[in-house]
Formats: sequence, structure tokens, C-alpha cells
Amino acid sequence: MTRLLRLCLALVALLVGTSGRAGADTYPRQPGVDARHYVFRLTLLTSDSNEIEGEAAVTLRVLTAGLREVALDLATPRADGKGMTVATVTSAAGAVPFTHRDNRLRLTLPAGLAAGQDVTVTIGYRGIPADGLRLINNIHGERVAFSENWYNRARQWLPMIDHVADKATGEFVVTTRADYQVIANGALVEQVDLTGGRRRTHWRQDVPISSWLYAVGIARFAVRHEGLVRGVPLEYWVFPQDAAKGFALFEKDARRSFEFYSDYVGPFAYQKLAHVEAAGMGGGTEHASSIFYGEKGITAGNGPVVHEVAHQWFGNAVTEHDWNDIWLSEGFATYFTLLYTEHAEGRDAFADGLRRSRATVLKLEASLPNTPVVHVNHDDAAREPTNQLVYQKGAWTLHMLRAQVGTETFWRGIRDYYREYMNTTTTTDQFRQVMERVSGQNLTWFFRQWLNRAGVPALSGTWRYDAAAREVVVSVRQTQAADPFRLSLGVGVVTSEGAVPAVHQMAVDGRETTLRIAAATEPAAVVLDPAVTTLADFGTFTKARP
Repeated sequence: MTRLLRLCLALVALLVGTSGRAGADTYPRQPGVDARHYVFRLTLLTSDSNEIEGEAAVTLRVLTAGLREVALDLATPRADGKGMTVATVTSAAGAVPFTHRDNRLRLTLPAGLAAGQDVTVTIGYRGIPADGLRLINNIHGERVAFSENWYNRARQWLPMIDHVADKATGEFVVTTRADYQVIANGALVEQVDLTGGRRRTHWRQDVPISSWLYAVGIARFAVRHEGLVRGVPLEYWVFPQDAAKGFALFEKDARRSFEFYSDYVGPFAYQKLAHVEAAGMGGGTEHASSIFYGEKGITAGNGPVVHEVAHQWFGNAVTEHDWNDIWLSEGFATYFTLLYTEHAEGRDAFADGLRRSRATVLKLEASLPNTPVVHVNHDDAAREPTNQLVYQKGAWTLHMLRAQVGTETFWRGIRDYYREYMNTTTTTDQFRQVMERVSGQNLTWFFRQWLNRAGVPALSGTWRYDAAAREVVVSVRQTQAADPFRLSLGVGVVTSEGAVPAVHQMAVDGRETTLRIAAATEPAAVVLDPAVTTLADFGTFTKARP
């Protein structure tokens, strides 16, 4: 499908509304409007106050002729004094009537707007963020500010449509003390020293991204510009006290993983990639073009660099249409981290990672019963969309899909999927359709079994050698209480001690399945899943007694 046709279909979906789409998360859709561009002008950290002063120019495209009201997400003031207070809203036509209640800023638009017309509203506001943007001391006692908008916290300090489906371009124009540096999404436009010991820094993101991927970091940094990688500027930003450890961590895999994903998946979407030490968070957060890593991890020499780089392709450039399909981000980043391990360290390291992941899935299935990978009507307001199943079982689903269609076909499908949905949003069904097209297989059963059904198969069995028939007879049982799964199980026949198993595929789709394998002599051993391609709880598998 061409990019133009796909965009047209997406527009039709917006025009008819998406709130009734089967399986959608609960965020209140506004089918009549689409955010196009944000310009956030912020002043902060110029005193000891935690208050920020903001002006947001929000450009919206009207999709329904005559639309009179839109709502932006923006936190209202709380009893503890935190939250945002809106002073003015204006447009080219003058003052815009508004109400700001229950974390929603409702705006009355001018009459007579046509479908396809853009309107820009400018919002003046100020306040102390309750979350999303943290004005704190870093581990070295220096006052800093870092955002972490996951997954619906952009609204705590930025007026915007705060949902993963509505991607827009944007700019940050940040005024702060002149001894600070500012990192944000996109490319640096200008940096200007002002009077009074202040500096204004302007970053512009020219590729549309989801609200939670917007990012700002303000601190004293040691910055290393690593030149171009596949034509894209690569940068490292760390606190000066942590420069040696931070630069060493990033140098290990940042460039090589970027090259791997560029070569095997497709071109990088953004104007630069910065790896940034951040305060107030742990692990890593894959903001588009500016990845943040928790400062304690940096000082310990740890950080999920490869995983967060993978997200630049999956989650950022290709983005799930709603939170039900979060596995399209986290499952992909988890598996593509393993694929990088396979590329950089070899098959044994890759298989070890898969075994660890499988063990994690089995524990999760016990602690999260009746939980499929794809959420059902995820409650956007009640809880965040991630759990470890979307990471680990999502990754294993991709691994089994690779085995199902073949490695070469899998990579061709991944490249087609990325090319078709780069810088837009997508769904599990659209990914399935791409893989069906490239493989020529009907994969509906596969996706439903591994993504929409909870649980994994539990397998046990026996093998014996039938000397008269010169065959190895393998019997496998599915012992889980739930209905049988359908899977292709690798059976490895080891002809002599220490030999590499010869793998035969066994189609398993009932409670008990038997496979007979021709063998001139009795093998030294028979093993299940020697290539590590099946997600299952493997019980006892032994040689049957005569």
C-alpha cells in the first residue's frame, strides 16, 4: 500500500471516529481534529522556584467542517499548589474562550472553519509541575530539570493532545541560566545569550512524534559529538563528574547498534541521536532523538543502550495506534536487542538471552494469569500500559514468527513494515497483514494464539527407539488445563555423544502427538527444542522404558 493511500485511509478513520474501534484504549478521542505542530516557549530554573512560565503555540488541523470545540490535556491546579494555571488563550482572530477543569483545557474555535484548515492557538500559562518535568538536584547536588512524559505525563506541564496516536512536529524554545545547556528533540536551531545571565536555546523536531516522546533536559553537561553514523549526528551528553563512565558506556554499543538497525531495518527517522544522562529517573527512556538514562545507572556503568536505540525505530518512528498494542513498541525493542546480540556476539549468546527471556515469561504467566499480550480496552487513566509480558512474551512472539515464516522472509517483512508505517501509527493487525503478504501464509491463528490468548503450552513426553522399524518414536503431550496450542516443535536427534542434534519439525496441535523419525541406529539422545524456537513450559522428556 502506498504512503498516500495509507494516509488517506487514516484520515477516513479519523473522520468517522475511532472511539468505537474494537479493542481501543479508553482515551477520549477527538475525531474532528489533528495536532500538527507545537511550539513550547518555556522559562525555568532562573531562580530557586520550581515554577515554570510557558507559552504554547498549538497548530491544529480541523478534520470536520464547522468544528467549534477542541480539548487539550493540561493538568489543573491541585490543593498542594502544583499544576498549571492558564492566563490567556488567543488566535489570529483574537481571544479564544476557554475552560480549564479536570485536567482538560477546552477551547472554543472560531466559527466557519473548513475541513483541512489549520488554526493556531497560543496559550499563556504557568505553574509548578506535579510530574512529567522534574526540577530537582542531581546526584552531584546540582539543580537540574529533566522531563519524563511516559506515558501520559506530558499534560502535567505541556498543553497538548496527550495520547500516543496523535503525532505532531514541535519546537522547544527554552530560556534558563546561561551556565546551563539544554538538550531536546530534533536539531539545534540557535543558542543565544541574553542579558541578565540568561540563555535561550531553540530545538526543532521536524518529524512528527507522539506526545510522550517530547523531551527536555537542562543541566551542566560534558558533550561529546561523535560525528556522523549513517549520515546522522551522534552525541553523548553526561554530567561533567561522570564523563569517563558515561562516555565509555555509550561508546560500547551506541554506534554499532545504530548501524545494525539502520542496515537491517531502515533509515533513522530523526535529525540526530543524543544519549543523555538524566536525573530523577532510572533505566532508560527512548525520547525521539534524545534518549535519557538514569544517572545512577550511568555512574554504575550500566544502561539499556541497545534497547533504547531499537525504540527509535519501533515505538518512536513506527508507533502503536493505541496502548492496547504497546507490544509493538516494547516487544519489538526487546527482541531487536536480542537480534543485535545475535549479530554482535553470535548465536550462543542469542540463545542464552532467549532462554532467560523464556524463563521470565513462565514466571510471569504464573503471576499474571489470564493476561494476553495485547490489552483489551486498556484503561488509559487507571494504569500504565506496560507489564513484562508485553516485553518478554512480545519478543518471543516475534522470535516464533521468524521461525514460522523463515529468517529471510521475516527480515523482508520487517523492512516492509517499517517502510510503510515510518512516522505514522500502526496496529497489530496491520503488522500481521504485512507479514502475511511477504510470507504468503495466513497468520491469523498465530497472532491470536500468541498475542490475544493468555498462557503458554506445557509439554512433556518420551522417546524410544524402534529397532525393527529403524525409527525413533517421539511422543509429546500438552499438559496444561487450557485447550491445546498449535505449534511446530523442533525435535533434536543426537546420533552420538557430543554431536550436533539433527532437528526434525513436529507439528503439535492436539493433546498428544507422535512423530516417527527414520534412524539406522539408536541415537545417543533426543532433545526438544534444541534451536530454542518454542515458547513452552518444558516438563520431563525422557527415554521410555522398554
